[in-house]
Amino acid sequence: MSSEISPKAEVSPKAKIGDGCKIFPFVYIEDDVVIGDNCIIFPFVSILKGTRMGNGNKVHQGSVLAALPQDFNFVGEKSELIIGDNNIIRENVVVNRATHRGCKTVIGSNNFFMEGAHISHDTVVGDGCVFGYGAKIARDCVIGSGAILSSNVVEKANTRVGEYAVVQAGTTFSKDVPPYIIAGGAPVEYHGVNTSVCRAKGFDEKVLKHIANAYRLLFHGQTSVFDACIQIDQQVPDSTEIRNIVNFVRGTEAGIISKL
Repeated sequence: MSSEISPKAEVSPKAKIGDGCKIFPFVYIEDDVVIGDNCIIFPFVSILKGTRMGNGNKVHQGSVLAALPQDFNFVGEKSELIIGDNNIIRENVVVNRATHRGCKTVIGSNNFFMEGAHISHDTVVGDGCVFGYGAKIARDCVIGSGAILSSNVVEKANTRVGEYAVVQAGTTFSKDVPPYIIAGGAPVEYHGVNTSVCRAKGFDEKVLKHIANAYRLLFHGQTSVFDACIQIDQQVPDSTEIRNIVNFVRGTEAGIISKL
C-alpha cells in the first residue's frame, strides 16, 4: 500500500517513507529521515535529518522532530533521534536530536506528548509515558516507562524519573524521582506511592504494600539513603519492583528527592 503524500509537502527524495503513511500539505521532511509504515504527519510539521521513526505514529501541527540540539558543544555532528511505534505527538512539540556523532535521543513506543512539550538532546524516554502541556525535559535525562510528567513540569539536566512515577503539575526538579511514587511541590518532595496507576497496571496488593514499606524506610527513616537500601534488602520481601527501587536509588548521581 503506497503512501499519500500531498504535492504541497516538501519531502526530500532521499527520505525513506514507509507504506500507508499520510503526509499533509506544508510538511517539511529533510534527507536522512526514515519514517515507518502507517504514520500520519499533519500540516506544518518539520521532520529533520537524523530522524528514525517507527510505525503508527501521529505527529500534529507545528511539531519539530530532530531539531538541532540547543547545546553550545554542538558543532554540526551527525546524530540521531530514534522514535518507536504508536506515539501521539501533539501540536508544537519539539524533540532535539543528540549532540555528538553517533549519539541518540530516544523515544520509545506508545507515548503521549501533549501540546508544547519539549524533549531535549540525548534524553531517553521509555514506553507508555505521558507528558503534559508545556512539560520541559532538559538534556541527558532518563524517563522510565509508564511515567507521567504533568503540565508545566520542568526536569533539569542529568536527572532520572523511575517507571510509573508521577510528577505533579508545575514541579521543577533537579534530583532523581524514584519509581512508583508521586512527587511534587516546591521544593519537590515525596507524596506517597502511585497506587492508582500501579493498580491499573495490575500490581499485586502485596507488592504495593512492600513498595510502601520500602519508601517508608527510604523517606521516613533516620538513616542515609545508603543505609536505607540496606534496610530494604533486609526487611522488605524481594520482588522485581523492590529490586527496581533499590537499584534506582543506588544508581543515583543527582541525588534523590526529599521526603515530605
